[in-house]
Amino acid sequence: MIYSTIITTPELAPHLNDPHWVIFDCRFTLTDPEAGQHAYALGHIPGARYADLNKDLAGPVTATSGRHPLPAPKELAEKLGRWGVDKTKQVVVYDASFGAMAARLWWLLHWLGHKSVAVLDGDLRRWERESRPITSELPDIVPTQFHPTLHEDLWVDGGHIERMVIDNAGLLIDARSEERFNGEVEPLDTAAGHVPGAINAPFEDNLEMDGTFLSREALGERYRALLGEKHPRSVVHMCGSGVTACHNLLAMEHAGLRGARLYAGSWSEWIRDPNHPIATGP
Repeated sequence: MIYSTIITTPELAPHLNDPHWVIFDCRFTLTDPEAGQHAYALGHIPGARYADLNKDLAGPVTATSGRHPLPAPKELAEKLGRWGVDKTKQVVVYDASFGAMAARLWWLLHWLGHKSVAVLDGDLRRWERESRPITSELPDIVPTQFHPTLHEDLWVDGGHIERMVIDNAGLLIDARSEERFNGEVEPLDTAAGHVPGAINAPFEDNLEMDGTFLSREALGERYRALLGEKHPRSVVHMCGSGVTACHNLLAMEHAGLRGARLYAGSWSEWIRDPNHPIATGP
């Protein structure tokens, strides 16, 4: 069986020693970039490799990019090979923030043509609550070669968003909190607000109170209500820097609403251009 969206803790547990499975710890804190690596060193799911958002899952920041530009595909593919990932492997990714960081690696692997990747439902905290194994030992890795098949149709750039704004076309969904979307607060970027015409759908609303994902049916209802008559292929997801937007993409994919794309640069890229309009309020 291939897992391509979400996997539960009971489904992962029997495969900790399976050579055909590769696990990634993606814990990361935007305000403390070293916290995830430190937490991994203290304890992680057996066999898990650590993937750093800044160092592994993003490229160098430039004067015109957002805070987490896409990594170079060739470099990411080489890292995946060194981590033991090839097209035969089932990949599982997790974090301790309800999948908000892990979903980035989920999306990146889909971008590189690897569909057998799933986010751990309920994240590491559910795994720990169930008293499942944790270790501080580093995994034994057998390097391989990862051959990417790039799917550039999965993301859009700022020019595409400019055309959406001008033409009032498609549907732009922003995964940030309501306060950030409305421009009431902005803890990370230099300007507050949102892209004109965007709608707000905080990624946390994909979750139950216990931090697990809503059912496929409930996620479908949520996003069909947002889409109205629009097709999923007309949807573009964004956030602050192209990370938590992947959580909404994952939710739509899990609900069977396929074809939406990522604005990779997101808000932190949009505001780099002083000519880009900014809206505030609901």
